[in-house]
Amino acid sequence: MMRSTCDTIRTRRTVKAAATLLAGALALSLTACGSDDDKSNGTGSGTGTKESGSTLALPKLNGTTLEVAAVWTGTEQANFKKVLAEFEKRTGAKITFVPAQDPIINFLGSKIAGGSPPDVAMLPQPGAIKQAADKGWAKPLGAEAQAQLAKNYSQGWQDIGKVGGKQYGVYYKAANKSLIWYNAKVFENAGASEPKSWKDLLATAQTVYDSGVTPFSVGGADGWTLTDWFENVYLSQAGPEKYDQLAQHKIKWTDPSVKEALTTLAQVWGKKDWIAGGANGALQTEFPASVTQTFTGGEQPKAAMVYEGDFVQVNIADTKSKVGTDAKVFPFPAVGGTAPVVSGGDAAVILKDSKGAQALATFLASPDAARIQAELGGYLSPNKNVDVSAYPNDVQRTIAKALIAAGDDFRFDMSDQAPQAFGGTPGKGEWKDLQDFLKNPSDVAGIQAKLESDAAAAYGN
Repeated sequence: MMRSTCDTIRTRRTVKAAATLLAGALALSLTACGSDDDKSNGTGSGTGTKESGSTLALPKLNGTTLEVAAVWTGTEQANFKKVLAEFEKRTGAKITFVPAQDPIINFLGSKIAGGSPPDVAMLPQPGAIKQAADKGWAKPLGAEAQAQLAKNYSQGWQDIGKVGGKQYGVYYKAANKSLIWYNAKVFENAGASEPKSWKDLLATAQTVYDSGVTPFSVGGADGWTLTDWFENVYLSQAGPEKYDQLAQHKIKWTDPSVKEALTTLAQVWGKKDWIAGGANGALQTEFPASVTQTFTGGEQPKAAMVYEGDFVQVNIADTKSKVGTDAKVFPFPAVGGTAPVVSGGDAAVILKDSKGAQALATFLASPDAARIQAELGGYLSPNKNVDVSAYPNDVQRTIAKALIAAGDDFRFDMSDQAPQAFGGTPGKGEWKDLQDFLKNPSDVAGIQAKLESDAAAAYGN
């Protein structure tokens, strides 16, 4: 049975510095944010190996064909394809993007069983990387890719791509999952202010509700959004040490700290009038719609706030709202003594070892690749050598600075560290259990028991 890879994440001991930086920096940046049209003088997608500022040498791969699998759809997929197109331009290789389904590890299993695995897969969980390595699917990274990682990534981001001391993953995409986005016009009309604490958040929600707008939009049809809500509350309230213990299932989900976090979460989820469409409506709302319904509808949107990571910007771009003016953001408020900093990410993992696959992993570990997608918006790189001027607006630049400044002082998404069966499968495990809790937030003990039963089965202990 696959175990959590949290024991490999050795260097992240505190979230306080990153939380303080993010809170202060966002407060400063949002007073003078530009719109999405506020582009920097970045280098764009470049013109091949002579791209300005590039020091990365890539081999000629004329005649090479590669397949890259990821679960990304819509704008996110389209933007990533532009990165792959640059690799094609520089090397002569041809790449096919293979749309995958969640959970991607199951999708890959069927491809491998059929004898046709993709060359590279973008895996969204450290647990999935470990499972792929344990099954012999994943191939270790070569010297060139490892050199790029050592040059461009903090030790913590390198470590979460390792299994058994070997480097398998390149964390190409990161996420700051400790943000709440809000409709600026609704806040202005209501006389609401950005909250600093959980108590303040509840007061702000009531102010917004009293103005005639539902406070929160929740994408409950996608269970992963609910795990992120829980993780932020739990990390801030229970602290990093307990967070790590729960992530590794060294304490049970019946622990009093889990009860406290769920009870706190029910202060929002338990008020049906505070959630767009109530619990039933939220459970039918997918993540992209949870964002767009917050930033459409003029002065009467379906909700005033939506919680999720920096990638929310991709979906805001599908509306007429502009980040930094119409759509603003504040850090997830402190529930305990310190505001949480929860991160996520997607790692490139090689499944068919070849010169071309290794070259692509090397490219994705370089600033050259990350800069292309950074300029397109809705993307965050853990690569410390990506110039923040590449990001398209002040909000995104500030979030990027905070992530890099945090170094190893963050906590990776808990459900992404768990075995796939518990933390990463639609309709099962933690995803399903928290959907049930959204439906009935009064049954804290019942949900704790179900979470523990499912966790014990998945972790094997």
